[in-house]
Amino acid sequence: MLTVFGSIAVSIMFLSYWTEERSKWLVLVFAIGSAMTSLYSGLAEVYPITVIEGLWALVALRRFAQRHIRERET
Repeated sequence: MLTVFGSIAVSIMFLSYWTEERSKWLVLVFAIGSAMTSLYSGLAEVYPITVIEGLWALVALRRFAQRHIRERET
């Protein structure tokens, strides 16, 4: 079951990253996918990946917030 969760999380990450220029919401979906992948790797006890994916989630959240503010101003 853990492998299925990890596969879904990585698929969400990949697809949202691939299409994120279409909508700011896809950047948010990428952040969620990164957080899910971080959770998955933590449960699998692969802690370096847990940290990296957690950082990617934070970076994506920041990019979402910046893009949201920029789009709201125009």
